[in-house]
Amino acid sequence: MKIAACVEYDGSKFCGWQIQIRQPSVQAAVESALSQIACHPIRVHCAGRTDTGVHACGQIIHFETRSERSEKAWVMGTNSYLPEGVSVIWARQVDASFHARFSAHSRQYRYVLLNRNVRPTYLARRVGWYPRRLDVTRMQTAARALLGTHDFSAYRSARCKNKVPVKTVSQLEIASRGGWIWVDVQASGFLHHMVRNIVGTLIAVGCGDKPVEWPMQVLKQRDRKLAGMTASADGLYFVTASYPDAYELPSKVVPCKFW
Repeated sequence: MKIAACVEYDGSKFCGWQIQIRQPSVQAAVESALSQIACHPIRVHCAGRTDTGVHACGQIIHFETRSERSEKAWVMGTNSYLPEGVSVIWARQVDASFHARFSAHSRQYRYVLLNRNVRPTYLARRVGWYPRRLDVTRMQTAARALLGTHDFSAYRSARCKNKVPVKTVSQLEIASRGGWIWVDVQASGFLHHMVRNIVGTLIAVGCGDKPVEWPMQVLKQRDRKLAGMTASADGLYFVTASYPDAYELPSKVVPCKFW
């Protein structure tokens, strides 16, 4: 049978999602815990791999098993074997056609930024930080130009191996409250460091170093060297992935309600 599940994690404790030699990864932790409950080795597949320091409040995974367990057992039992900083939120049996990565028609990220001159303390490694005052209105205007289907080569990492740089961004919204700014991005797919590079470029607009037209100019040039800095991984959250209703997965995660 095939099981889908939702995983939440604090990325500051791991080298990223994917298994790496002699480094703690979220994938290794989840597979080890699930294997204990299933009583046989489990291999998991995720909706979107995250880098070192990137968090998730709704990472979707799937795995196959020959063991019959209740949904509660997959959640509570697995959590009893998981290290601090990782939790399974829900689990559900799904149709054999389901694939956490390939069945998803969109993915959503949120970047949380503390905009004040003093660095974060108790939220260190869980939020991004920028000390100069940012004009959110300028950032919002600049962001609108990135909506739609484009070649996002200018916003990809030099190490990106994705062969298709054309992505469709359906949501790019920026909001603020007090000293907090958050950027919500939803797209058909993402390139390596795409969200962090978009945020870094919008920051350059927000602080007044670049004009509001600059992010679109960068996009058209398709040259990563012309874009802004790569924002810290600390503030990036994989929110969730969206799937066809036919799979009847639990309702979407509401991200970071306290921001």
